[in-house]
Amino acid sequence: MSLRLFLPLLTALLPALASAAMVEESIGHTHDGVHFASVMVYDNAVEGTRPALLMVPNWLGVTPQAVAMARQIAGRDYVVLVADVYGETIRPKNAEEAGKVATFLRSNRPLLRARANSALDALLATEKKSRVDPKRVAAFGFCFGGGTVLELARGGRSIRGFVSFHGNLDTPNPADAANIKGSILVLHGADDPLVPESQVQAFVTEMKSQPRLDWQLVSFGGAVHSFTDLDANTPGKSQYDAKTAKRAFALMRQFLADLF
Repeated sequence: MSLRLFLPLLTALLPALASAAMVEESIGHTHDGVHFASVMVYDNAVEGTRPALLMVPNWLGVTPQAVAMARQIAGRDYVVLVADVYGETIRPKNAEEAGKVATFLRSNRPLLRARANSALDALLATEKKSRVDPKRVAAFGFCFGGGTVLELARGGRSIRGFVSFHGNLDTPNPADAANIKGSILVLHGADDPLVPESQVQAFVTEMKSQPRLDWQLVSFGGAVHSFTDLDANTPGKSQYDAKTAKRAFALMRQFLADLF
């Protein structure tokens, strides 16, 4: 996977990366008898504590591309865990395989939330090794992962913030918004046919039902699904958009800076 997507981020990080000692480590965890293999990345040359970020990848799950993205986002600022919510033996090879397992989990939101929580617990359990700050924690995700992160929020996980990149916004129980304890940032393609306007408006209504909730929805004109994914190339449906991707990552960076 080309790193063109991350050039703006890399440019800002180059001085720091010159002395970086990036660690990439498999982190095992178990939920309800299923074993998972998430991947943690961080710069172990950094002294002191850093915020912890849970990253839920798109429906292809834990892939080299997802880990490469986590490395770039982590830099010297964060410890990032690429969450495995499928199980260590399930690594989809294509969209058809990914669709089956993603659909299974989306049809069982309590299970999806529980698996995301398991990954987050595993990340926080590395506190002594990775020196994460347990009081500065957030989660972000892409497509299926973005929807998963929102379900983590609706499930009441008490962390600082949740970021969804071109993720699903629907939920079977909108009243669960009352459980949200952190700030919400949704980065959405205005022309995304997989997340139609009706779903967007239902999400807005859900968020507005909680007057004290800190939430933002940024809708990028002309962008469709998967606008951060360099490999997405289905015009009008799922397509990488360099300008939108750059803006979206910058917004997440600012969002996290405000939280921490």
